[in-house]
Amino acid sequence: MRIHERRSLWRRLRPYFTVFDGPLTVILLMLLTVSMVTLYSASLGIPGKMEDHLRNIVLFFIVMWVVSNVTPQLMMRIAVPAYAAGVFLLVCVALFGIIKLGARRWLHVGIDIQPSEFMKIVTPMMLAWYFQNRSGHLDWKSFGVAALLLAVPVGLVVRQPDLGTALLVIAAGFSVIFLAGLAWKALVALLLAGAAALPIIWSVLHDYQRERVMTLIDPTTDPLGKGFHIIQSTIAVGSGGLTGKGWTHGTQAHLEFIPERTTDFIFAVYSEEFGLVGNLILMVLYLLLIGRGLIIAGNAPNLFTRLLAGAMTMIYFAYAFVNMGMVSGILPVVGVPLPFMSYGGTALVTLGVAGGILMSIQRHRKLVQT
Repeated sequence: MRIHERRSLWRRLRPYFTVFDGPLTVILLMLLTVSMVTLYSASLGIPGKMEDHLRNIVLFFIVMWVVSNVTPQLMMRIAVPAYAAGVFLLVCVALFGIIKLGARRWLHVGIDIQPSEFMKIVTPMMLAWYFQNRSGHLDWKSFGVAALLLAVPVGLVVRQPDLGTALLVIAAGFSVIFLAGLAWKALVALLLAGAAALPIIWSVLHDYQRERVMTLIDPTTDPLGKGFHIIQSTIAVGSGGLTGKGWTHGTQAHLEFIPERTTDFIFAVYSEEFGLVGNLILMVLYLLLIGRGLIIAGNAPNLFTRLLAGAMTMIYFAYAFVNMGMVSGILPVVGVPLPFMSYGGTALVTLGVAGGILMSIQRHRKLVQT
């Protein structure tokens, strides 16, 4: 009888411990392995970085496991209050936030938190909830309301200012609006309107943001100042050649020419040491990650889960695209880390939540009513 009871208990507990999607977990483990190898080299001479990174990876899996056990039905129920709480916290940041390095992005609530990170997940969740409740009744007014729901947090984040996070919130939120059925004509109209608004956007940018754009166009105008980051990172990327200089043998990194080499510019360290071949392997891993996310989105049982899975996948794509473009000198420097590669606990927690949502949708796809 005791054996039978123990087996019954395990049967009840087993679903909570077998929540991870196999293909997605394997891809994430491969990316994190590459991350540990690269960060070990990038952090030589910086004590404590590897230990902290391993701790962050453990935290990543704990967060992903917790979120994987949250049902899509519960996500729908918390979407509106979570969005409202996030906007409220952003308003509090604007009014009472802590200023660090010239930006008001943090709020002290016993510990310092950055509510804008929260909005990367909550904004697309709110939009997915909205379109789920409007399904069958979508018109131009529906998309207008959705655009407003996206514009509110983006505007508050831009005001901090935090252009990198704002771009990620836009990417995740707009992907929901697009996947919900935004017409191509409307998309073209938005692109034309955005192009027409460039002079206005330019006029409201902060001086340092304008300098980043001008530095992108010609970094040699200030090679020892504003252009230093881009010049040194592109030298590192190019000097890696076909197969790289070898692990721990990157000169740009270890002679400390690459700034922020463990965080925003870790891709430059990786490129220098593993070359074009290593870059292709890394890009294949990211493509597999994005592909698996899209498969989960395609198999999702209703509109809410399809849109939410698509948005979480877009977060992975946006992180990788913006960071690689920034380090390679084709996008302005905006402070976006390379997903699963860069050192940093906050970004890994956000990515863990996104991964947990994907795994939850995959796990509960047969339980959600269409």
